[in-house]
Amino acid sequence: MTVITRFAPSPTGTLHVGNIRTALHNWMWAKARGGRFLLRIDDTDAERSEERFVDAIRADLAWLGLHPDAEERQSLRTARYEAVFEELRAAGHIYPAYEMAQELDLKRKILRGRGLPPVYDRAALALTDEERARLEADGVRPHWRFRLDHAAPIAWTDLIRGPQHFDAATMSDPVIRRADGSWLYMLPSAIDDRDMGVTHVVRGEDHVTNTALQLQMFAAMGVPAPAFAHEALLTGAEGKLSKRLGSLGIDALRDDGIEPAAIVSLLARLGTSQPVEPHLDVTPLLADFDFAHFGRAPARFDERELAQVNARIVHQLPFAAVADRLPAGMDEATWQAVRPNLETVAGAAEWWQVVEGPIQAPAAGDDADYLARAAAVARTIDWAGDPWHALTTALKEATGRKGKPLFLPLRRALTGRDHGPDMAALLPLIGRDRAIARLDSNSVA
Repeated sequence: MTVITRFAPSPTGTLHVGNIRTALHNWMWAKARGGRFLLRIDDTDAERSEERFVDAIRADLAWLGLHPDAEERQSLRTARYEAVFEELRAAGHIYPAYEMAQELDLKRKILRGRGLPPVYDRAALALTDEERARLEADGVRPHWRFRLDHAAPIAWTDLIRGPQHFDAATMSDPVIRRADGSWLYMLPSAIDDRDMGVTHVVRGEDHVTNTALQLQMFAAMGVPAPAFAHEALLTGAEGKLSKRLGSLGIDALRDDGIEPAAIVSLLARLGTSQPVEPHLDVTPLLADFDFAHFGRAPARFDERELAQVNARIVHQLPFAAVADRLPAGMDEATWQAVRPNLETVAGAAEWWQVVEGPIQAPAAGDDADYLARAAAVARTIDWAGDPWHALTTALKEATGRKGKPLFLPLRRALTGRDHGPDMAALLPLIGRDRAIARLDSNSVA
């Protein structure tokens, strides 16, 4: 069996952290098993779907390296939905219901007031042909419900949640089509999964009840259902569902300087007991990706952890991968020198300014004479070799300084900062003339 998964976003907005994780895990499950990953654009909601969001979804997946093997669009499949709808209606699996939204709301309130679950009472099934004709003659257009089989047990073994059981008699017959003829999610999704040969449906645990209902739709269509994996939802660092997670999209992450490899590295293992490790290459993550590693507890997404993973990714990036994002003139030697001190690639610009100048160094104070001595020594050392160690060795012998009193005044005078890249790598990039000029300018108390 060829494993086939699908990611099915609605193009009513851009991707956020939660559905990025869903897309990633669908892609990983398929690729780890030599299968296929499909992108299905669920654009049946014509009023809210926008083509710009379709383009953004494609671009975001490509940026993350999640390239679908094929793409489908629900808006191009309405004839197929219509055909299956008619088959199911003829077989008695679908029926019209005429209650208005206010009437249904009132029924639910009454049931809740009696301490009962707000399950639809199937009143529409009791209507005679004459009553239905009269309603339609009065201009009442029906919505359509899928008739659940109360005698059939609903059960499956979820790849994450384990054995699942539902009683259809405790559930409302789901509305699958609105009175205006537009489709809701449930039936078109099941038809697509059947027609596209989807073998595994990976989605959030908020879809568990949908799965129970859709299992009966697969049965009504006479086809086996896919396997299901329902993942625990993401929570914020504060331990509860965060509105920010719902708006934290690729654009925001990209603007913050987050690398796609950092997102993949974190989200691949979020919700498992496996350690989060920075991987430029996804191969090691695919090698041990298995839903058996995922727990049912909410998965905690921490932006600080993502930033830490990102820094570790940046520290691995070769010059060729970032050259087009670096300041003009910045070469590979400079990248290699500053890379260990970066949290984002964009941070390289700050250190390029340190190399090129000008810089604003703190006042020398009591170190003015020491920096004057350093400027003099800098004029005599061999800059073709290792100027930093030549400079500090000579100054140590001449002044008796060592440790922080030896190194820190030089770093401040040469870079304007107390911390930063290894000076042995940075000083040759600053160069003889700039270094001497900076030491001279800081040798005045």
